Amino acid sequence: MGYILSKEGFDRVLAELGKKYRLYAPVRKVGEGRFTDTDVVRYDFVSSVDEIELDQKSDYAFKEILTPLSETLFFFTENEVKTADRDPREVIVFLKSCDMHAVKRLDQIYLDNKFADPFYKEIRDRVHFVLLGCPRSGADCFCVDMGTNRTTEGFLFSLDRADDGFACKVLDTSLDALFADNSGAQQDVEPKYVTENATRVTIPDEIPNSIYKNPVWDQYSARCIGCGRCNFACPTCTCYTMQDVYYTDNGKVGERRRVGASCMVDGYTNVAGGGQYRRSKGERMRFKVLHKIYDFKKRFGYQMCVGCGRCDMICPEYISFSACINKVNQAVQEEAAAAAAKAAQN
Repeated sequence: MGYILSKEGFDRVLAELGKKYRLYAPVRKVGEGRFTDTDVVRYDFVSSVDEIELDQKSDYAFKEILTPLSETLFFFTENEVKTADRDPREVIVFLKSCDMHAVKRLDQIYLDNKFADPFYKEIRDRVHFVLLGCPRSGADCFCVDMGTNRTTEGFLFSLDRADDGFACKVLDTSLDALFADNSGAQQDVEPKYVTENATRVTIPDEIPNSIYKNPVWDQYSARCIGCGRCNFACPTCTCYTMQDVYYTDNGKVGERRRVGASCMVDGYTNVAGGGQYRRSKGERMRFKVLHKIYDFKKRFGYQMCVGCGRCDMICPEYISFSACINKVNQAVQEEAAAAAAKAAQN
């Protein structure tokens, strides 16, 4: 069912939804960007459609509502453990198609990866989604090649601009009455989606073990500074570490926190005895890239990367993840050609 609403009509819908849900959407923060004269688009709670950034992709993903950067899991004393209280209200998150696909990746890791993470599940059960239409591709997006440019399920309703108002396709039938009461017209509506990206990637079907020693990774040891911004902006990165905060000197009273971590920063692969895996930035880049385009698919059957391009946008060294994917593909093709030539000589 689809509805065409005026701005005032849609704000009435949001006001009604706001009585039950917290509304979490991309918001343009004027003057809060990387420089004093630039903006940044990040997620925040809203109450009106005027607050929602509908045109530009958010610089940071929605995932902090599901996986906070720092989250207290439980408190402990010498004799007992108490799970941390959480906000019991349900949340509606406004996101684009690529991020809707990213939710599937997060659920795969936290809910369908041998066992369900109870802390994630408690939050996830209270989170619902609204699909933001995406008629124009961002400069760094490559969602079409990743197959994440369109989604047809998993959301309550969609939201697109339509003349002076908004077009909404409602999948949750319990909301039909609310939209009908505030709409000016009812008609067939389909969410807008990107059909072509300026940025293209080619992912090899098979990646040989020899790629781990390929010199394609060496350049990133020189270019990457190991800041981890790509991981924190990525909607599908799920790594975290645990921190115990002690309130007393005896170390028996405190809290345990789950804190976001990055495979690109120092200390991530430290082990007992002073050992450290993947010391160089190139080795870390290799791990991240192959996890996104090979390892995850080998295990779960689909790519982890959704092609949102945020890692390209946020890198202070202008390292392009999409370019890296294409370099890996080129290296695989060159290795295959060299192997074929050697076999022909023999």
